[in-house]
Amino acid sequence: MNIRAVAFDLFGTLLDVRSLEAACAADVADTAPFVAFWRQKQLEYSWLRALMGRYEDFWSVTAAALDYTIEHLKLSVGEAGRSRLLAAWLSVRPYPEVAAALAALAPRPLAVLSNGCSRMLEENLRTAGLDGCFAHVLSVDEVRTHKPSPAVYALAEDRFGLPRDQILFVSSNAWDVAGARAFGLTVAWVNRARALPEKLGATPHLVLGSLTDLREHTGT
Repeated sequence: MNIRAVAFDLFGTLLDVRSLEAACAADVADTAPFVAFWRQKQLEYSWLRALMGRYEDFWSVTAAALDYTIEHLKLSVGEAGRSRLLAAWLSVRPYPEVAAALAALAPRPLAVLSNGCSRMLEENLRTAGLDGCFAHVLSVDEVRTHKPSPAVYALAEDRFGLPRDQILFVSSNAWDVAGARAFGLTVAWVNRARALPEKLGATPHLVLGSLTDLREHTGT
């Protein structure tokens, strides 16, 4: 592969969404199913808003998904608790191999390409110690829709100024992988959970067990 730049999804790929469980423990008793349901509803709302053409930024989407989750699970969470739960999305912990994996890709330019709004991206990269790693931090706010819209993946092509097949897009989310592959990017799926691939006719070029495996496939 002739890879000249690399773009990464953020939530679930560089940052471990399951780390929210510890941050939620003060307000929710059974944190694992709570976070899993909240995350799924968050993604569903982003997809539905993209399809409906009714954009709201990812912070608002996350807040609406939280309110649904609290009501669905019949939890008693006051305003202070709700604020604490939402704030957890500003400091999601990185996977342990992230810093070394990013350093190994030098000197290629790197980017984050995320559904997250600018505030979420900036705060998370800062608290994870990754804010100096990327040439570009790209939010869907620029195109006012969410992944897997082709307009989102076009941000990487535009900002890097490279042909699509020379940009490697890395994501742990199988639906995101399919969207990027359909757009024409070279795609690596970080399949930490050993999940089944989606049946969408858009398979990744690479399937990795962790970000550490990137070095082997990118010639660094």
